[in-house]
Amino acid sequence: MVTKTHTKCILSPSSLFFLLTGFLIFFTGESRPPFACDPSNRATKDLPFCRVNLPIRNRVQDLLGRLTLQEKVRLLVNNAAAVPRLGIQGYEWWSEALHGVSDVGPGTKFLPTFLGATQFPQVITTASTFNDTLWEEIGQVVSNEARAMYNGGKAGLTYWSPNVNIFRDPRWGRGQETPGEDPTLAARYAVRYVRGLQGNAGDRLKVAACCKHYTAYDLDNWNGVDRFHFNAKVSKQDLEDTYNVPFKACVLEGKVASVMCSYNQVNGKPTCADPNLLKNTIRGAWRLNGYIVSDCDSVGIMYTSQHYTATPEDAAAQSIKAGLDLDCGPHLAVYTEGAIKQGKLREVDVNGALANTIAVQMRLGMFDGPRQPYGNLKISDVCLVSSNQLALEAARQGIVLLDNRGHGPPLSTARHHTVAVIGPNSDVTVTMIGNYAGIACGYTTPLQGIARYVKTIHQAGCSDVSCRGNQLIGHAEGAARQADATVLVMGLDQSIEAEARDRTNILLPGHQQELISRVAKSSRGPCVLVIMSGGPVDISFAKRDPRISAIIWAGYPGQSGGTAIADILFGTTNPGGKLPMTWYPQEYLAKVPMINMGMRADPAHNYPGRTYRFYKGPVVYPFGHGLSYTTFRHSIAQAPTTFSVPMLSVHLENNNATTLTNGVRVSHTRCSTLSTSLHIDVENTGTMDGTHTVMVFSSPPEGKWATHKQLVGFQKVHVAAGGLQRVGLDLHICKHLSVVDPFGIRRVPMGEHTLHIGDLKHSLAIKPAIEEIKY
Repeated sequence: MVTKTHTKCILSPSSLFFLLTGFLIFFTGESRPPFACDPSNRATKDLPFCRVNLPIRNRVQDLLGRLTLQEKVRLLVNNAAAVPRLGIQGYEWWSEALHGVSDVGPGTKFLPTFLGATQFPQVITTASTFNDTLWEEIGQVVSNEARAMYNGGKAGLTYWSPNVNIFRDPRWGRGQETPGEDPTLAARYAVRYVRGLQGNAGDRLKVAACCKHYTAYDLDNWNGVDRFHFNAKVSKQDLEDTYNVPFKACVLEGKVASVMCSYNQVNGKPTCADPNLLKNTIRGAWRLNGYIVSDCDSVGIMYTSQHYTATPEDAAAQSIKAGLDLDCGPHLAVYTEGAIKQGKLREVDVNGALANTIAVQMRLGMFDGPRQPYGNLKISDVCLVSSNQLALEAARQGIVLLDNRGHGPPLSTARHHTVAVIGPNSDVTVTMIGNYAGIACGYTTPLQGIARYVKTIHQAGCSDVSCRGNQLIGHAEGAARQADATVLVMGLDQSIEAEARDRTNILLPGHQQELISRVAKSSRGPCVLVIMSGGPVDISFAKRDPRISAIIWAGYPGQSGGTAIADILFGTTNPGGKLPMTWYPQEYLAKVPMINMGMRADPAHNYPGRTYRFYKGPVVYPFGHGLSYTTFRHSIAQAPTTFSVPMLSVHLENNNATTLTNGVRVSHTRCSTLSTSLHIDVENTGTMDGTHTVMVFSSPPEGKWATHKQLVGFQKVHVAAGGLQRVGLDLHICKHLSVVDPFGIRRVPMGEHTLHIGDLKHSLAIKPAIEEIKY
């Protein structure tokens, strides 16, 4: 049936905004009583821990001195108990804000007060924008809405987001939650999103973010192995140059208030009971100013599932002594006191853990009484028109044009009066927001978005994404024959890829391939394939099919995804997204068991390596791939050709030749002073304005350090048709031109490094400058 408008009753973001505004007549501002230090409580209002003029460390110590052991242990878990005699309410630590305030954790409840919150594209889609300014802006909106919901008594202030694990294996069901496969990209995303969430008020926090899941966590349930029992065997080299990179950036650059340790073991030890990972690294080397929390029930699982400890008290003692501060789960509340009585733990260890969590609560203003920071934020600050517009812009920037044969998009409203919209994801809502989401302000489905431009004929073709039958394909073919153009919206959803659900293959499910091929053959006009998914899909068949005019990856594009898809299809928006992960062929999977954590290729064992940094076999689409409706050309305007790395003669390893061979340890030079810059001109040589991501990769000198290129910098730039823009990129020698040796030591190789910018190559010679010790 041809329709001008879609009949499904779904509130648009703007409609819901007005509904929420009207709802304000029932809402009179902040409804939450003070968490602590209520001035009406005469017994506590003047106690030192309530005095905002005192240093936080002094306030924390005063409070700890007033708590009994029984009260303390009940504060070690996510649903922390109230301490009525001290005027402290109970608190639920577990809230989520992966790409919008979520109702996954028990700390956040929407209805009936809050009808929704802005649901941005899933992280993998937002990462494909390669726009770090946007990432921080999204974090700012999410934290505004989180504070408003806290003020309204419906949410907490501690959000266990973002997920910054490396998307190592294409089958991983949670890869959608991450910024992709590259450590530099994941680290930059982590820093900017955390800054957006936490604000910039010095040591004070708008909300407390949490970088998770530390570390080497990227398997949920594959081939009989699940995350609760998996022992990730990881080399020191891979840990240092891949798995830990985003977490290190989170703490050192993002100043994140929390890190979550993961379910899995790393080299035989549960991460939440490994003092080297927690106490020595996160809090020691990186100097975390905040708390370390377990993934939910991780501490109990050490005893019940992993059988790592002989008793439950041992699990409690070992985790706290390793550096854990908070248990998502009941274990520490139940067994910590027993561990102390058995001499396995001291009360001072518990004090150390609570000092970290209480300090974060004080930085959030939870012990400041009724005069809360950001107390002015309320229900009218949720689902703002500007926030919905930002969600739409994020989707527009994140959508990736994978292929375009020249006779497809942009579609024309003058030539393509009627469009057949086909596929199991063509009229979806919640599918577009992926997992760890909340209630959206409203939705625009792909069908609705396209219907705003032209008349549409809609056929699902399959009853859902599993597409178990082909009975509906004939109707889809008929629609394609009637229309001037066809848009197939296919792909996956949370029934195929999700937490606790890794894929067994990376093909389209069921009869989707048959549906696509038959509809493409029947289409009388251009046929565009849109894939909605979090992980990569092997669509080699579509890439080879000349009847498919273009292929677009929309990821999970958020609440306004349908509008963004339509804007890309009709050229209102020029696509500029780039893939944050490699799209592999199905055959790749047979060579890479998910349990093999090795990043580097091992030809002796027919192991091809992982991600673009180490895998050099055939791909469907490479990391960083993405087309535009216009064309761009790079030229290097300014770049250094040599750079000297100073080091003291005392650090020479045997002789100069050995130093040249091994490279200079980053700990043996002054890394903070070793930076330079590149200036690159980007020219739009086409006829349409567009945005372009300048990506700079580096590869070390040939020989011992001969590894594949790795991303060292990127910058998004908008260039008018026929115009030129100059982009400046900072290059930090120790951070960007270093490599990690097999012992996990980061070094700067001496010699000719190669910088790659598109098709351009530029040589940069790194030389040691020996400095003598001056007495």
